[in-house]
Amino acid sequence: MITGGTGSFGNAVLNRFLKTDIGEIRIFSRDEKKQDDMRHEFQAKMPEVAEKIKFYIGDVRDIQSVKNAIHGVDYIFHAAALKQVPSCEFFPIEAVKTNVLGTENVLTAAIDEEVKTVICLSTDKAAYPVNAMGTSKAMMEKVIVAKSRTTTKTKICCTRYGNVMCSRGSVIPLWIDQIRNGQPITLTEPKMTRFIMSLDEAVDLVLFAFEHGESGDILVQKAPACTIQTQAEAVCELFGGDKKQIKIIGIRHGEKMYETLLTKEECVRAIDMGNFYRVPCDKRDLNYDKYYTQGNSQLTQITEFNSNNTVRLDIEQVKEKIASLQYIKDELAKGNK
Repeated sequence: MITGGTGSFGNAVLNRFLKTDIGEIRIFSRDEKKQDDMRHEFQAKMPEVAEKIKFYIGDVRDIQSVKNAIHGVDYIFHAAALKQVPSCEFFPIEAVKTNVLGTENVLTAAIDEEVKTVICLSTDKAAYPVNAMGTSKAMMEKVIVAKSRTTTKTKICCTRYGNVMCSRGSVIPLWIDQIRNGQPITLTEPKMTRFIMSLDEAVDLVLFAFEHGESGDILVQKAPACTIQTQAEAVCELFGGDKKQIKIIGIRHGEKMYETLLTKEECVRAIDMGNFYRVPCDKRDLNYDKYYTQGNSQLTQITEFNSNNTVRLDIEQVKEKIASLQYIKDELAKGNK
C-alpha cells in the first residue's frame, strides 16, 4: 500500500513495481479525481498489469479509514504529507494533523495488522527545522523511532531526502512555464543551496531502506547540491530562457539558506553504506542517570552533512542531471513540435 499514492512518488513507485511479481498495489489517498485520473492513465499505458492496482479513498487523519485499507497488506510506503513550506507556515496545525498524527495512525494500524515493513518518507527540512513543515516532519520522525521500539513484528524505517526535481509543486515546472509565457524566471535567493535528486533516486533510497534498513533507522542518500542560481540558469539554457532576466523575489515564509540531511548529532552515529548513510535508532532507555554520567566527546569534532558542504554541481552537471529526467525530455519534445 502506498499512502498519498496519487502523488509524484506514488506514480514513480507504481512504475517500478507494476511489472514485478507483487500481487496487488493499493493506492490510498483522499482525492477521488486524482485516483480516477491515475486509474485511466495506467489502464491506457500498462493494461496488462493495471488490474493489480486497487484504489482506496481515505485519509491518514482517520485511523478507521486506514484500517479499512490495510487488511492483508505486507508492505507500506507512507508518502502522504503536507509538504508545501508556505502553506504549512500559515496552517501549522493542519501539518500536525497529517504529518504527525497521520503517521501515528498509519503505524498503529500497521502494527495491529502485523504488516511486515513500513517505510516512511521524510525531508531534509526535518533536520534543524525552522518552519512548520520541517518541525512537523521532525516530530513525525520521532513518532517513527518511538513506534519502532514497541514492535518486533513490523519493521519501521524512515528515509530523509532533499528536493526532488520536477515533483508536484516543485520549482522547475514553474520556471518552464514562465519561460514559455515570456516571463522572467523568479527565484528566491541566488546563493541558497539545495540537495537535488530525481524521483528515481528517491525510489532507490526507499528501496534501499526496504532491503537494508533495520527498525528505527533513518536513511539518507549522499545527494549532491547546487545553488538555486545554478539550477535556474541550467533550466534557462535547456529551454531558451534569458538568464539576464532572472528576477530575485526574496526568501519565502519559513525558508532556509541551506538544508541539512544529517545533523551533527546524527553524524556521530551514522553508518556509511556507500551511497547512503544509515542512522540507527537511539536504543537508550529512560534511565536518566546515563545522560549525566556518559557524554560523547566526538560531537566536538564532527560537522553536519548539509547542502553547503556536500558535492556542489556546476551548471553543466546540473543541466545533465535535469536533462536526464523523463519529465524534462517530454517537455523538450513538446517545445520541438
